[in-house]
Amino acid sequence: MRLALPALPCLSLALLGCSASTPYEAEFAPLLANIEYRLDLATSVALHKYDHNLPVEAPAREQQVITQVRQQVADHDLSPDRAAAFFSDQIEANKLVQYALLDRWTTLGQRPSAEPLDLVDQLRPRLDKLQATLLFELGRFDRQPPTDCARKLADALNSRTNDPLRHLAMVRATGQLCPKR
Repeated sequence: MRLALPALPCLSLALLGCSASTPYEAEFAPLLANIEYRLDLATSVALHKYDHNLPVEAPAREQQVITQVRQQVADHDLSPDRAAAFFSDQIEANKLVQYALLDRWTTLGQRPSAEPLDLVDQLRPRLDKLQATLLFELGRFDRQPPTDCARKLADALNSRTNDPLRHLAMVRATGQLCPKR
């Protein structure tokens, strides 16, 4: 006779491959989808940096992004500090992915065979366009943040991926998303 065990919620089990749809995912879907797209671009950025032996850290570019974000907040009904904190998290999550991939490729002695994209002419314009979309979605999110935001966000993040690096990057990218009490 087999005992039926109660179903366990997907609480921080993404590292174990747990994936389940949550009713909260829709509340976060547009913003999280765009955060994921930005993280997808991190792979191409890492490829460029690997090929050109460039460091992950780019303080001048990071400051440029934060300055642009602070200048664009009025169009999205956000405070400069809120937008800057959110984009600092995006930058840190992106760097986390880059460091992990560069380490993996260095250890293997090769990078994936993907066609490289130029950082300045191809990737940065995509990142700049995505910046406006993320500001729009953050403003929309902030106008009606869900109740019990942190728990619902954790559930939504756990339902989105089984890849440990991607999950960790998403956690980092959303570290300040929910308002603190």
